[in-house]
This record gives sequence, structure tokens and C-alpha cells, in this order.
Amino acid sequence: MFEVLFGWVSDYTLRTVALGSATLGVVSGVLGSFALLRRQSLLGDALSHAALPGIAAAFLLTHSKAPLVLILGAGIAAWLGALLINGVVSTTRIKTDAAMGVVLSVFFGAGVVLLTYIQRLPDAGKAGLDKFLFGQAAALLGRDVVAMALLSAAVLLTVGLTWKELKLLTFDPGFAASLGFPVRALEAMLTTLLVVAIVIGLQAVGVVLMSALVVAPAAAARQWTDRFGVMVLISAVVGAFAGVAGALLSSTVERLPTGPTIVLMAITIVMISMLFAPHRGLLVRTVQERRNRRRLRSDVLLMDLYVLSLQHEGDHPHTSEAITAMRPEVTDVRPSLEALEERRLVARKDDGWVITDPGREVAQRLVAREESPEAELAEVLSEGEA
Repeated sequence: MFEVLFGWVSDYTLRTVALGSATLGVVSGVLGSFALLRRQSLLGDALSHAALPGIAAAFLLTHSKAPLVLILGAGIAAWLGALLINGVVSTTRIKTDAAMGVVLSVFFGAGVVLLTYIQRLPDAGKAGLDKFLFGQAAALLGRDVVAMALLSAAVLLTVGLTWKELKLLTFDPGFAASLGFPVRALEAMLTTLLVVAIVIGLQAVGVVLMSALVVAPAAAARQWTDRFGVMVLISAVVGAFAGVAGALLSSTVERLPTGPTIVLMAITIVMISMLFAPHRGLLVRTVQERRNRRRLRSDVLLMDLYVLSLQHEGDHPHTSEAITAMRPEVTDVRPSLEALEERRLVARKDDGWVITDPGREVAQRLVAREESPEAELAEVLSEGEA
């Protein structure tokens, strides 16, 4: 085990890719939390696809494949895409999601056309531009990771300095405007930070998959907590873990691309979170709902036995059939009666069941409630359906 870990750490290429992917995961997770809660998850998708024509245009203008040149072109194109989205929303009746979809399609289509045109040029330096579609994390160099780390640090520092303002903007922009905060400036800054995060990840996961890395960590983190600060922290950790795990997994399988593997790891974490997260996990909620139904059904049967005991003197036993007659909607009362027996609230007598003294006390408390167990059961069932 330690030899494997040492081999991973000592491998320069793997170490570089893992650090770059972890850096990308952290900044994507932090900004993705804001986008998710502002219901702008598609914005990351639109901006990442809008960056493609910028990459192609930068190459056509400079005939250079220098990462700085291509990333600068991608950033300008993504920013123009954001401006176009805001312009369409503010000047027309088109909703934000529709505007994002239009910009995504138009810019990505233009980028594909430009890439097709570039591939037909007699230029030996054109090769490799298509790698920006799905990324090429294995080609990351040390200087690329340093640049990613510096940009990510600037983004995280900006978020930290404007944390309260961005938090208020995320949850109640109207209230923020009433307090005098520059809402439009804050929205522009948040969009700019998201553009920077997307530009950071283009070389690693590409324009097609970058949106998933923005949304997935935040979606996973949302399942585990209701506190925004904790959600941002969990999202950053999930993003970093997905980046490192994807890089390590792709290194163990021949010809397995790193970028898609990172995204698949993030999606896997989302699925696990949706199933097993406390309070929100589907399986956990299903188990809790079944437990609540059994408990409430037992409480109702205990009250029925209490009512029957008031109608008869002494410890008169009542058969399961008699109890079922009072609750025709319950097809089998025996499991509930056995559960009450384990709690020593009812006892077997002859061929029937009787309520015990502790059971009588519990039943009296249930009767004294303002809401009956039947109403509580109906409320639980309605919440489960909602």
C-alpha cells in the first residue's frame, strides 16, 4: 500500500496532474455552490461552451498554441457569452435558462465551425486544438499547475473578501439591493470568477465536461448539509477528491482519459450522496418513512386496544380479527402487535391480546395529543410524497 502511494507521489507526471486536478476541483466546487443555489447551474455549461470559439479565434489571429494565448481567447469569448446572456434577459422576454441555451448552442456551433476550418489549413501547428473539447489533463506541466494555483488563489481570495455580500446576493438579491449593495456589480464579479474557473479547467477537462465539474461537487454537497458555509467547504473537498481520484484511476488503466474519468468520479459521488446522505438520501428517507409508518401504525393499534379495554371489564383479550375489524385498511396487524409486545405495551392472553399498564399510560398520552396518530400518519405520508 505504502509502496503504491510512494510510487504515485514520486511520479512527476501523475503528481502534476493530480495537483492540477485538485486545484481545479476546489475552485469549481466553491463557485459551483453559488451557481447551484442561484439556480444558474446551466451558466457554467453556457460559458464553457462559449469559450470554444475564443480558442479557435485566438489561434487564427496569432497562429500560436501558447496556453496563455489560447486561454486569454477563451476567457474573452466566455465573458462575451455572459454579457450576451445578460443582454438577452434584460432586453427581451426570454428567460435566463432559454438565453443560456441559445448562447451555448450558437457559440459552441461557431467554435466547431472554426475548428473544422482550422483543420483544413496547411499549418503544422494546428494539431492539438481539438483536445480542448474533452481536455488533456495528462499534458499538464508544472508551470501550468502553478498558473492554475495562482488564478485559483485569486478567485478564492476574492470570494473570501466578499463572502457576506455574495452570500446575501445568493439567497436574497432583492434585500441586498434594498440595503444599497451594488447587486449588478456583484453579479458581474461572480460571473467573472466563474469564467476564470472555467478557463482554468479547459486544458484539464475541456469545454464539454467543465460544466459537470462545476455542478457535480455542489450537487453532492447539497445533500449533506443545510448550511451554506459547510456546503461550500464540502463541495470544495468533493471537487478536489474527484480530481485526485480521477487522475489516479486514469493512471492505472491504459488509454483511459483523465478528464472524463474525473467527471465520472464526481458524478459517482453525487449518486452516492443522493442515496445515502442523512435526511436527504433517497434510501435513508425510504427507511425512515417505513420506520415512521410502522411506529404510527403501532400507536394507532395501541389506541384501539385501549378503547376496547375501556369497553370491557378486566383484562379481556381481543383477537387479531377483532382488532383488524376496527382498522380494515390495515391488512395484517400481527407485526404491529408483536412490535408492541417487544416494547411490553401489550401482552398475549389466551388466543388474544391485552393492553398492559405501561401500554395504557402510553395510550392515554397519545389520546391527549392535540393531533391524533392518524393525522400525524397522513402528514408524514404527504411529506413523503412531496
